[in-house]
Amino acid sequence: MEKISRAQTNLSGYDNKGYNPGSYFRQILWYLVGRGFINTYTPYPMTLKCWLLRVFGAQIGENVTIKPKVNIKYPWYLKVGNQTWIGEKVWIDNLTMVTLGTNVCLSQESYLLTGNHDYTKSSFDLIVKPVVIENGAWIGAKAIVCPGVKVGSHAVLAVNSVATKDMDPYSIYQGNPAVFIKTRNISH
Repeated sequence: MEKISRAQTNLSGYDNKGYNPGSYFRQILWYLVGRGFINTYTPYPMTLKCWLLRVFGAQIGENVTIKPKVNIKYPWYLKVGNQTWIGEKVWIDNLTMVTLGTNVCLSQESYLLTGNHDYTKSSFDLIVKPVVIENGAWIGAKAIVCPGVKVGSHAVLAVNSVATKDMDPYSIYQGNPAVFIKTRNISH
């Protein structure tokens, strides 16, 4: 049986000094622009949304679709390939780099998470790890990709599933935590 530590949480020792999301002014400016033009139901043109993300440092490919109410924490930590689809109410919580390949689909309300807390320390320190979603992968509605996960090329994370570990290319995963279900066959 695993030994359980009896230490108590002590948030007064919380340490995230190694984490730097950029200047406070830049964060506030992005918050205002992001809420006004990206995280809204107002039907702004995709070209405007992509242009604004680029102004704030995102690397955005051609023909990217960004649906309403998308929440992007820090665009300067975002790279998106061509013909990628970011669905309604997607949350890209990118405290560090999130890379989306070409022809990636993030279905509605999916969540890409790059940060968490070290629950093994009483101070609950911040841990950040990048997320990579390779070409042709599909993240289902309300699915979650956890920090440090790499979703292989053309892999599928099923609806409401949670990817806590890397996903192999051309594979379908489902559940919480997500497990391999079968190989994905794509016809032309």
